[in-house]
Amino acid sequence: MNRPHWLLKRAQPQARLRLYCFSHAGGNAVSWLPWQELLGADIDLRAVQLPARGMRLHEAPYLGMSPLLDDLADVIAADADARPFAFFGHSLGALLAFELARKLHQQGRPLPQQLILSGSAAPWLRAPLRRLHELPDHELVEALRELGGTPSAVLEEPGLMAMLLPSIRADFALVASYHYRPAPPLPVPLTILAGRGDPLAGSAATQAWRETTSAGCSVHWFDGGHFFIHEQQQAVLACLRRSLA
Repeated sequence: MNRPHWLLKRAQPQARLRLYCFSHAGGNAVSWLPWQELLGADIDLRAVQLPARGMRLHEAPYLGMSPLLDDLADVIAADADARPFAFFGHSLGALLAFELARKLHQQGRPLPQQLILSGSAAPWLRAPLRRLHELPDHELVEALRELGGTPSAVLEEPGLMAMLLPSIRADFALVASYHYRPAPPLPVPLTILAGRGDPLAGSAATQAWRETTSAGCSVHWFDGGHFFIHEQQQAVLACLRRSLA
């Protein structure tokens, strides 16, 4: 495994805490890098780049959650230093961050000091999703348009979409194949971010994240839909800074 390709960063050597960011389905880790300047030099942001996108475009995507989590656990363990670290994930990224923390806990490895999970219902209450990865290209593009989060200029560029659709399909396949398995609560505090208009994560299903931790959970609501993190970026980043202080 070529670990440097997994993490995009603008290193902050004096930072007191490292924040690993996990993207939504079809997301590119590059999109997190502008957050580094906005979060400040106190936080060292590391954006996790999965295969089949960006500089890893020609690598095969993962077809199952288990092997992906095994490799991510090794990546985080190899990258960690004496400083504390935290995980942030949105949508699919929230599931990855949560399950990765559980994997680290099972392996007896150091845990994040906090999980910040965004745009996701508690995993056992996730609404059934269409099997988007099985749709024809044109239907998948329209489904992405409905979900939001992908610029129209990208969706309307056939050559670019032809490059992006394989990784998007792979991510939606991961979502479709995911099955929650009950386990003892994590000894890690949770911060949950949610959009008031998000059709994929209602109030009760969002509040239920409290059951997954023995260390406390706070829930923060923002105006907007599933991609409220873009619509309300300043408020979201202010919440992140407070949570990580």
